[in-house]
Amino acid sequence: MEKTVLIEDPRMEALLRPEAVLQRLCTGAIWSEGPVWWDDGSVTWSDIPNNRMLKWSPVEGMTVFRSPSNHTNGHTRDREGRMVSCEHSGRRISRTEADGTVVTVVDRFEGKRLNSPNDVVVKSDGTIWFTDPPYGIISDYEGVAAESEIGANYVYRFDPADGSLAIACDDFQRPNGLAFSPDESLLYVSDTSRSHDPDGNHHIRVFDIKDGRYPTNGRVFAVIEPGLSDGFRLDVDGNLFTSSADSIQVFAPDGTRLGKIFVPEVISNCTFGARNRSTLFITASTSLYSIELATKGSVRP
Repeated sequence: MEKTVLIEDPRMEALLRPEAVLQRLCTGAIWSEGPVWWDDGSVTWSDIPNNRMLKWSPVEGMTVFRSPSNHTNGHTRDREGRMVSCEHSGRRISRTEADGTVVTVVDRFEGKRLNSPNDVVVKSDGTIWFTDPPYGIISDYEGVAAESEIGANYVYRFDPADGSLAIACDDFQRPNGLAFSPDESLLYVSDTSRSHDPDGNHHIRVFDIKDGRYPTNGRVFAVIEPGLSDGFRLDVDGNLFTSSADSIQVFAPDGTRLGKIFVPEVISNCTFGARNRSTLFITASTSLYSIELATKGSVRP
């Protein structure tokens, strides 16, 4: 573990399995993003520039799951186990039904097309929260170049019960990854505006959730260096595992960085899965990696 992990705080040791090693499960993508784990042991994720989704399983290895994919980015599963996806060129949040049909969940705010939804989470009440930066419309590399109709980059809350779409956070330059604390009392959102501005943000903010719906009291939780917090997940104890340029960086609920899990490629995102949700699956540039941990992810189903 000495070559794989940097321990900066003794609390990091409790999260690790001493015998665990980082494994590269497969490779062949251009830019991997948005991993989601399935009960059959497989993982699907986005290869954004190639406009496709890939799938890895312990039996079949890597295969193409969907092509074209409307340049999907982040994914999650709703409380019924269906995949909810962010589409850059579709400029929408979509859902894959049990029969494989892909349907639009939401694609407009006050009649205007969304920018290019980036990452998404589903709260236990069924509401869908997602970020909408312009990465999929600023060029044809990860989507289709276009002007923003909204003219801003928001975090949204969509309520399937009444079809309403509301701005949850309006003070981000380029909101990106997001996740709730295990009890859903906190919302974490990253700002990755440094991706196109050397003086831009490269931090994660945290908000208190009022009445289960309204983010308040936003403050900086952690500054990510080197690289950016494209995506992250939390374990059952509220520790945050985030992407960066050199590693999965791990932060305690109090904002202390506990350590790093080094990965030999630039990382975009991660998700927990496998037995007891104790394996961390990592999308990093061309590849999908995994490492077994002594903790487990908080996200269900």
